[in-house]
Amino acid sequence: MTTVIDRKLAELGLALPEAAAPVAAYVPVVEAGGLLHVSGQLPFKDGALMTGRLGEDRDVAFGTEAAQRCGLMLVAQIKKALDGDLSRVKRVVKLGVFVNSTADFTDQPKVANGASELMQALFGEAGRHARSAVAVAALPLGAAVEVDAIIELA
Repeated sequence: MTTVIDRKLAELGLALPEAAAPVAAYVPVVEAGGLLHVSGQLPFKDGALMTGRLGEDRDVAFGTEAAQRCGLMLVAQIKKALDGDLSRVKRVVKLGVFVNSTADFTDQPKVANGASELMQALFGEAGRHARSAVAVAALPLGAAVEVDAIIELA
């Protein structure tokens, strides 16, 4: 069954990856009080982790794509947690975007737009959200970006 989200992904030339299994002592998604709390997701492209440090060996365009790839993994985790029913997403409440970057790199908001714009493209007005875009010295496995989310359910 093709859903609205599937059609929007196809229009964007994107596809959801398989939801990644946790690599440590946590669960990918917790539902509490009508909200899904989605653990931080890493960026994968063609099955490989997108690594590097913004401002050192990666540029804004790479970081923006990495954030979008994190967003795709978020949606994959949400879809899995909801047994495939993305119509239950009422609102993307907040994204937390962590950018592996040098001390003098200050374009974290531009990088974070990769995930933010994806949520808006897929969920429309319900995809507009609050957000943090934060620089960090390192991320798990050397990832360039990590994004977590809070999602309101219908």
